[in-house]
Amino acid sequence: MTDAISDTVLDFITVGEGRLARRIAVRRRAGKGPGLVWLGGFKSDMQGSKAMALDAWAGEHGRAMVRFDYSGHGESCGDFADGTIGRWLEESVAVFERFCAGPQILIGSSMGGWMALLLAREIKKRQETQQAVASLSGLVLIAPAPDFTEELMWKNFSPAVKKEIETKGLWLRPSDYGDGSPYPITRNLIEEGRNHLVLGSAIDLGCPIRILQGAKDPDVPWQHAFALTHRLPADDVVLTMIQDGDHRLSRPQDIARILAAVAEIG
Repeated sequence: MTDAISDTVLDFITVGEGRLARRIAVRRRAGKGPGLVWLGGFKSDMQGSKAMALDAWAGEHGRAMVRFDYSGHGESCGDFADGTIGRWLEESVAVFERFCAGPQILIGSSMGGWMALLLAREIKKRQETQQAVASLSGLVLIAPAPDFTEELMWKNFSPAVKKEIETKGLWLRPSDYGDGSPYPITRNLIEEGRNHLVLGSAIDLGCPIRILQGAKDPDVPWQHAFALTHRLPADDVVLTMIQDGDHRLSRPQDIARILAAVAEIG
């Protein structure tokens, strides 16, 4: 894997202007298509085990791959507490437009699953207006969490937590991930997220979609994946339920399933 990683190039792009400008770290690998685009989860980064396994697979198969860190994540600049779904989507679109050409497979994990759906919608709009140099080959969604700020956070928060967010502007949520330190859930994250909800209507992206979901996921319940499939067209959408899978889905057998889903699409 070390040799494969050495083939990647670290780049930076600036997204936004003035005080909203932030420097986004991108690692890209040259290769043939369809290219792979990694969209990470909330508080995750592009050096996680799934992203690295996909990058190694891309290297072995001569495939192009792009992965990056949202602002406030990993190697990118910015404060995590300033992040919103719209802000991170703007960065995703900017990275895609700058570094991707030809057919692409979007691979999104957790929040990245929501981001992949939103990015795919933007790509489709640009294709319809002849503004895109890159196109969609398909999506692979891993424990996808569309609308999580509303459906999995706000609706499940206690009255006390909601009050703290509304009055103080944030709540420090305990975490079992990373170094275990709590992370801020801001009022802006919740309120701005409402501009990007996708589960209220049909999501027609015109490409194959593969979803992998752990039945024992404590963060994104399997019912959430079912709710998503009900919004997707019936043709070429496959949901794989992993009975003993958790939220991470980063065991060797889970990663093998992810790679198989990518290979199946192209």
